[in-house]
Amino acid sequence: MAQTITLTASMRSNLSSLKSIQSQMDTTQERLSTGKKVNSAIDNASSYYQARALTNRASDLDALLDSMGQGIQTIEAANEGIEAVTSYVEQLKSVAESAYALDPSTDSYEEQMKSYIEQFKTIQDEITNLVNDASYQGINLLKGGKLTVTFNETRSNKFVVQGENIIDGMNISGSDTWVPVDTGATKTVNKVTDAEIDLGGTGGKIAAGAQIYVLDTDGAGTTVEVIKGNDSKWYEVTGGHGQQTPHAGTEPVIATEDVAVESYADSLDNAITEIAAATDYLRSYATELGNNYSIIETRQNFTEALIDVLETGSDNLVLADMNEESANYLALQTRQQLAINSLSLASQSAQSILSLF
Repeated sequence: MAQTITLTASMRSNLSSLKSIQSQMDTTQERLSTGKKVNSAIDNASSYYQARALTNRASDLDALLDSMGQGIQTIEAANEGIEAVTSYVEQLKSVAESAYALDPSTDSYEEQMKSYIEQFKTIQDEITNLVNDASYQGINLLKGGKLTVTFNETRSNKFVVQGENIIDGMNISGSDTWVPVDTGATKTVNKVTDAEIDLGGTGGKIAAGAQIYVLDTDGAGTTVEVIKGNDSKWYEVTGGHGQQTPHAGTEPVIATEDVAVESYADSLDNAITEIAAATDYLRSYATELGNNYSIIETRQNFTEALIDVLETGSDNLVLADMNEESANYLALQTRQQLAINSLSLASQSAQSILSLF
């Protein structure tokens, strides 16, 4: 049978105080070690579950930030591609303008033109290669790739950037479309402006400002087409009449089968026009990408700020005041020491019985 040790009332009171102080010290030590005044639902159920809900939402939003960050990187990759393509298009323009400036009367005209055509083709191939490479994690906004970013974890709203195929959007014809003006015994390759031609027996002169196309010549005479406004007439000048008298006393070049082609001017004009339109298109698309970038970045900044608000709200519910808890712990240590001293004094009355022996 277990024996019961009887303590004095004073000793029991002091032991009870010591237990209470130790319990408070244990709680304060936990708060100091974790930094939280609410570590479980037992501490404060309402604050604990509210804080956990706020923390969970902040965590969900933090996961969305990763998606937004990847979206920004995808747009940046596309923008870098746009800038590089724009640089290539400027090179295309330089090649076309250089080809346009060639003198068709030189012996090396065709050889030089072929060189520029090859340069043009090479640059176009590089544009295609660059566009194919301008992707980020498998998404290429320059080839019609689609970027999707979730903005709200509860409603599953999506932010979508639909890419474009900029190769088609630029619409620059290949250099294989550059063709020379046809030549032949009855086709013009030379245009004379600001000239007068004496029509001889047909009467009168065509004044300066008319466009005169020389078609063919032989020993008998010259056949010409005279265009004035919307009117076009053919004249044949023979027998010494109707000799052409261009200004500055220069003789017009008459095209025959033996004369080289005049130029690729019409084709080059079209190419330069297409390149100018392509440059405008690239600038417009770059602006569109920039706007989409700003939208995602703004949402990203908002989400980061919202996460801070949620986490701060959660902390306000559960975090401990470390200064206060430290002061409490020191006070409890003092109370503990005093309680021990008090217990020692209470036990002295029981110890006095020993003096009888």
